[in-house]
Amino acid sequence: MADNSFGTLFRFTTFGESHGPAIGCIVDGVPPLLDLSEADIQPYLDRRKPGTSRFVTQRKEADQVKILSGVFNGKTTGTPVMLMIENTDQRSKDYGEIANTYRPGHADYTYIEKYGIRDYRGGGRSSARETASRVAAGAVAMKVLEARFSSSLKIKGAVVQIGPHKINRDNIDWQNTRSNPFFSPDAAIVPVWEEFLDDTRKAGSSAGAVIEVVAEGVPPGLGGPIYGKLDAELASAMMSINAVKGVEIGSGFDLAHIPGTEAGDEMRMGEDGKPVFLSNHAGGVLGGISSGQDVVARFVVKPTSSILTPRQSIDDSGAEKDVITKGRHDPCVGIRAVPIGEAMMAIVLADQLMRHDAQCGPISS
Repeated sequence: MADNSFGTLFRFTTFGESHGPAIGCIVDGVPPLLDLSEADIQPYLDRRKPGTSRFVTQRKEADQVKILSGVFNGKTTGTPVMLMIENTDQRSKDYGEIANTYRPGHADYTYIEKYGIRDYRGGGRSSARETASRVAAGAVAMKVLEARFSSSLKIKGAVVQIGPHKINRDNIDWQNTRSNPFFSPDAAIVPVWEEFLDDTRKAGSSAGAVIEVVAEGVPPGLGGPIYGKLDAELASAMMSINAVKGVEIGSGFDLAHIPGTEAGDEMRMGEDGKPVFLSNHAGGVLGGISSGQDVVARFVVKPTSSILTPRQSIDDSGAEKDVITKGRHDPCVGIRAVPIGEAMMAIVLADQLMRHDAQCGPISS
């Protein structure tokens, strides 16, 4: 596969399979002399790892990261940073019965059509297990952003919808995302989601979710006007996450029914001599370039394809089969996508920052 890398100047490549000995990434373009240790990366991985509640897969992985290169005496050296995470709780026998059968909603059929071979154990390379590597790379990207902006640039993510149940935006308190298993900013929706997912799992089904990621303190000027658009690269980054089937920036698809008299984000001059926007339908990006407002991306994760309800399919000989996917699976895989979305936001912003600096000189913070 030649498509395992993402980014231009800040660039990372992931490796490994769900049931292989390890997964990880190589992060290239990391500036030298950044403080970086495994302790800087681990908290991000701990937020994504499995087995943290009954609403996610019960696979038990410590997701302990090891830095194998690119750091000396606690400082990045400017050379590639290699990060490895060992797999320790594989149960490959759970997948023996579907070794020759295509699971509905999975990449089994398309992998065979493309490569002529597939690792059926947990989905192999197509497993969401790969996303731990992205989170590790995102932690490094956060160090790049922190070195430039200190604490003025913040990235935060939340689940804003599970199944048909949406948060009440009047109740949003971002601190709540740290105190419930759903990363919900609305405490009132938590018991609703608990009951809904318990019922969904008992029914042998699964649910989708919508995740919102917001970057505060992004300076104006990041992104290019044509092919390097900030919003285009954010859409590509979020869309590359497993099971994501839609991305929107700012008000997104709602702009179809918002009149032009409201859709344009009007401006006034602030007391500090800087422009003040009266709304943020554009999600902090105008003409592909950051405006200085919050950058807002939202993406939808489809219901988990691995479920216990029999589904119609075929095997590799063409025989029709009914498939039940055994194993330990998330009833709503979107829950653990929050730290992944945050990581991809950080990666895009770090890359865009370095590209801006290369062409235009250091951006003002």
